[in-house]
Amino acid sequence: MEIIVRENGDGKYEQQIVIGDHVLTGDEPVASGGKDAGPSPYDFLLAALGTCTSITLRMYADLKKIPLIKVTVKLKHEKIHAEDCAQCENTNAKVDHIERIIELQGDLSQEQRSKLLEIANKCPVHQTLTSKVLITTLLIK
Repeated sequence: MEIIVRENGDGKYEQQIVIGDHVLTGDEPVASGGKDAGPSPYDFLLAALGTCTSITLRMYADLKKIPLIKVTVKLKHEKIHAEDCAQCENTNAKVDHIERIIELQGDLSQEQRSKLLEIANKCPVHQTLTSKVLITTLLIK
């Protein structure tokens, strides 16, 4: 499936996002010069991770007949100084930090909760974000 993103002309940064039959709006917050007419690019990124995490946990719980009633995923993104990051190679730069908090509702054992946490870290979007990503850009016209 091809996703199309284009300026919609309604605001300085406002974008029309076409994903199949779905049409969404993206924008920047007012503080960044936008009109806040839709989520920012980082908001969409976090939404992708949260959606994938929740769906992956639901699929696994259903498959393994784990009594998971509801999943809630809360996410935050920030840039932190690499010196605050023990795993960072270059401590003079900033690094992206995503905090993901998962709430699991249901009568779950500690073993089930631990397994679901392990599975959350295997969701496809998480795997993409934590791997080396190759982006090929072609300019036309």
